[in-house]
Amino acid sequence: MEQNDLLKQVTERAQAWLSESYDPDTRAEVKRMLEAEDKTDLIESFYRDLEFGTGGLRGIMGAGTNRMNIYTVGAATQGLANYLKEAFTDLPEISVVVGHDVRNNSRKFAEIVADIFSANGIKVYLFEDFRPTPELSYAIRRLGCQSGVNITASHNPKEYNGYKAYWADGAQIIAPHDVNIIEHVGRIKDVSEIKFQGDKSKIEIIGEEMDNAFLADIKTLSLDPEVIKRHHDLKIVYTPIHGTGVKMIPDSLRNYGFTNIIHVPEQDIPSGDFPTVESPNPEVPSAMAMAIEKAKETDADVIFASDPDADRIGCVVRDPDGSYRLLNGNQIVMILLNYIMVRNREMGRLVGNEYIVKTIVTTETIKAIAQNNNIRMYDCYTGFKWIASVIRDLEGTARYIGGGEESYGFLAEDFARDKDSVSAISLMAEIAAWAKDRGMDFATMLKDIYVQNGFSLEEGISVVRKGKSGAEEIIAMMKGFRANPPKTLAGSPVVTIKDYADLNCTDVPTGHVDKMDFPTTSNVLQYFTADGSKVSVRPSGTEPKIKFYIEVHDTIASPEEYDAATAKAHEKIEAIKKDLGI
Repeated sequence: MEQNDLLKQVTERAQAWLSESYDPDTRAEVKRMLEAEDKTDLIESFYRDLEFGTGGLRGIMGAGTNRMNIYTVGAATQGLANYLKEAFTDLPEISVVVGHDVRNNSRKFAEIVADIFSANGIKVYLFEDFRPTPELSYAIRRLGCQSGVNITASHNPKEYNGYKAYWADGAQIIAPHDVNIIEHVGRIKDVSEIKFQGDKSKIEIIGEEMDNAFLADIKTLSLDPEVIKRHHDLKIVYTPIHGTGVKMIPDSLRNYGFTNIIHVPEQDIPSGDFPTVESPNPEVPSAMAMAIEKAKETDADVIFASDPDADRIGCVVRDPDGSYRLLNGNQIVMILLNYIMVRNREMGRLVGNEYIVKTIVTTETIKAIAQNNNIRMYDCYTGFKWIASVIRDLEGTARYIGGGEESYGFLAEDFARDKDSVSAISLMAEIAAWAKDRGMDFATMLKDIYVQNGFSLEEGISVVRKGKSGAEEIIAMMKGFRANPPKTLAGSPVVTIKDYADLNCTDVPTGHVDKMDFPTTSNVLQYFTADGSKVSVRPSGTEPKIKFYIEVHDTIASPEEYDAATAKAHEKIEAIKKDLGI
């Protein structure tokens, strides 16, 4: 579309938002954009509708069709309400849970969501204040609700907010409900169709009782309470990075028996501005800087963090020389799953029907650990809705004991169906005590896992491309990788290509193609080399970026070989990045 045509289109769309159907603040913001000489804000705010995708909504807050505001949130909720009434016609009353994080406007959006559901005759359980995302999933299951909505943009920058929709099993929505809900949301063509006037008699506030039940169930996941008693005074630094974990995670650690929890007071303050960090993301080293300083001051054993909605976990461990090192998401998942599998085996709990789940972009070393413990492992797409889907499919026939993904997400339980930093941090603290009981620290334990199961090193690279032009560039990059796949990576031939867009698995030397068994297609490419390296490429479903996941493998015979193997692996990853042009 030519620039003049685009400007004409967005101007017409924006002018519709000047009607009396919209509130005065919104109209003033739209008027400002229309009158501004620079039309960039106008174009970015109105060039498209903020899509209700398979994960709900996520976008920058502000006025416009492509922004998070009461009208885009309202349309999403009205569409979801319409679908719920269609899907559950046999129920005398449909019920939902509504929660939110600490972000600016999150409470406002959550109350609007509650009002719209109630105006449509749907019973609403609204959390009294911010809560971790996994507790919303837990509440849906515990209360027997048909759906739920959480207002959160996870670890995105402060200008973002989001809308996550859940189904009756407590998991984020997948087929067929995702497509059906999207269709119903798309039918909302006018603000007048949104029922904003709530029925307060249908809104029930929930809080402490649900908290206590959630924490009690999380405590049942503990696999070695005695080791915690022996090391209850383990020095644990914890930071919520201004987010929802501020109360629940310290409470869970105390519930497990830990007595020496060290706070980062400046970051205990809930704030949607995230004032002490550039990004409220525990994957980013700078977000952990204050916690690391606190650990140095207090000679702490381990550092934990959670992201703003407390579904992701960050972990910093102390090396034998006293320095602190951030674990990557693959290592966190690997440590947790290794502990759960080993302890279940030691306790005689394995009867042959246990399984774990990982995503396709998560380290293959986990597969080796599962094989060495005679436990079945399932691969699934990125996102915990797919891990939850495997749990649902196997419910009643096999026992789920854990699952995770490289993006710092883990789920130890099946009583919630979304990644959970509350249970993950509680278990990681237990693992720290378990390692200490054996004369090890986290660093030594990690090396021991690599000796027994093979060494791997992973690196994730995100190439950010914002706005309309960025989205087009990401599409072009994926087309380029499909049309011209690399023949070698770091000198090793590419032997297998998996394209989840058509579910074709190609054996490169022979050209033979097999179909992969996955529930749907996905815009992901994977390259596997003869020396065991794996590269995955996919556009993010929630952020304006294309993601590359690089994983290289080696073997080490002793912990002393770890440093040399790491240096060698870093060199190989750099070579792969050069071959990919990133």
